[in-house]
Amino acid sequence: MARAYFPVLMLLGFVVINGLAIIAISTLTVRARPTPVKQQAYESGVPALGDARERFSVRFYLVAILFIIFDIETVFMIPWAVYYKQLSCLVPLVGDACPVGNISLFGLSEMIVFMIILLVGFIYVWKKGALQWD
Repeated sequence: MARAYFPVLMLLGFVVINGLAIIAISTLTVRARPTPVKQQAYESGVPALGDARERFSVRFYLVAILFIIFDIETVFMIPWAVYYKQLSCLVPLVGDACPVGNISLFGLSEMIVFMIILLVGFIYVWKKGALQWD
């Protein structure tokens, strides 16, 4: 049982040792010479404007949450696509194919219902104006 975890422990040990070695080497070799220019915030070649503690609109967070929700829901399509052949066959697959005459629409109808639920949610969000940036 312990032998099964040995490669994982070796990898974990390598990662920890590598991380500590990188930090130690950079600490020993780099001379700190701070200047006012080096201490300024830098973002994509543009000088920082305004305060970093600005308030964001609630709509920003609403759109972000909606994006995450719809993104996660599309991830549920991957397992469906992997098992689509099994879901659309009335009998077990023979040679990775469904025998003639045993094809059903269960797998397809299952995803159509899922997509309709997503579409209803999207239309609801759209009608409520959650996607508007006024």
